[in-house]
Amino acid sequence: MNRVYVCSCFGITEQQVKEHAAAGACTPRQIASASKAGTDCGSCVRRIQALLGRGNCPRRELVEQGRPALTAVPDGIAAAAAAVKKLGEAA
Repeated sequence: MNRVYVCSCFGITEQQVKEHAAAGACTPRQIASASKAGTDCGSCVRRIQALLGRGNCPRRELVEQGRPALTAVPDGIAAAAAAVKKLGEAA
């Protein structure tokens, strides 16, 4: 399996960013809330912006209506994020 990492600090892949975007994340800040990508050194933020595209937010209507834009994070991503966090705490 070929993994292309977007965020080396937290081990977040392009696929994970795309999954968060499919779940409703429209901005790098929303990706950061879902995965922590972009919250350490910040070098991945431009790549995250490129993956998200410009002005392409299928769930913007939900935000404007005051409804939650993000759905639940898939179990696999949540488990991976917990494992990365645990490794970081052990270091």
